[in-house]
Parts: sequence; C-alpha cells; structure tokens
Amino acid sequence: MADLPEVAPMKSDSELIAAVLRGDSESFESLIRKYQPRVFATARRYARREDEIEDIVQEIFIKAFQKLSSYRGDAPFEHWLMRLAVHTCYDFLRMHQRKKENSFGELSTEENDWLEHFVAEPSADLEKAAAAKALVDKILDQLSPSARLVITLLEIEERSIKEIAALTGWSVSLVKVRAFRARAEMRKCLRRLARDKYL
Repeated sequence: MADLPEVAPMKSDSELIAAVLRGDSESFESLIRKYQPRVFATARRYARREDEIEDIVQEIFIKAFQKLSSYRGDAPFEHWLMRLAVHTCYDFLRMHQRKKENSFGELSTEENDWLEHFVAEPSADLEKAAAAKALVDKILDQLSPSARLVITLLEIEERSIKEIAALTGWSVSLVKVRAFRARAEMRKCLRRLARDKYL
C-alpha cells in the first residue's frame, strides 16, 4: 500500500496575516479563498448586477490587503473583514444612489397581485412570497444608502442593534434613530407605490 502524501496543516488566520505582513502575498490568497463566499454573500445584498458585486468584492479585498497592518487581532479577523465589507458596501450605495422615481407600472403580475392583497389586508403574513421579495428589492433600491444599509442588516440579516453598531462604527443610539427613519422611509415608499398604482 502506497504512502499517502502528507497534507500540510491549515494555517490560522493570525499565522496567515503574520506571513502576509512579512511579504508573503500567497498567504493573502488563502485568506481570500476562505472568506470569499461570505464577502460575496454580503455584497449581493447591496448590488444587483454581477459586475457590480464582483467590483465590490475586489475592492473589499484590496482594502483588506492595504489595511491589514491596522488589524490589531483583538477580535477575530472575520469580524474585522466584515466590518470593512459593510463600509465598502455603504460607500457603494452612496456612490450609486439613485434618486429616480421608479415607475411602479413595471411590476410583474405576481407583484401586482401581492400589492393588491397587501392593500386589502396589510396584516396578512406574506413575507415568504417570491412576489413580496421582488417588491421588497424594488423598494430597497429606492431607499437612501443609510436606510438601505440599516434595513438590510436589521431585517434581512437579522442582526441586533449592538451588532450593527459594531459593524458600522455608529453609536447604538444612532443605529436606533437610523432604524426608525429607515422603517418610516420604507413605509413611505410602499404607500407611494400603492397610491401610484390606484390613482
């Protein structure tokens, strides 16, 4: 029976980071491979087009490489990286803010049906419906960058106020204020959508 080749033990994040800081750029490739799925998943919550998502992910890893020496190691590297990812996504939203009036005549039949049902019975539990998700995506596209960031983190990723404060660098009270305003902004979009549809 032939001897199996020895598999090199996986290096920890701190070992990989130390190697990168000593000039071993291949160790950074290992960090990219490890965290790329999580970073892509985060970017997909803020951008729709695949080329935009890829640009965001690339920018996140470029920033991570450039700022790696500022990582102090007092929290897991993943937390530091995800905070950087959230800030980069927020910058993307601010840069690509679209203050256009969306034509809600572009709604699909399923979205129209969901909206009619919502107008007739707002308390109905339709959160899991695909049409509702598509409609939520359209509304998210209309929100201001800070409102979209807060709603995504709070409602879609189901993060706590404290977690959002840690990710964004905002105070807990500021997160609460922005969450309140974001929900009001979202309700306003939904009311406008319903008004435009039925006028």
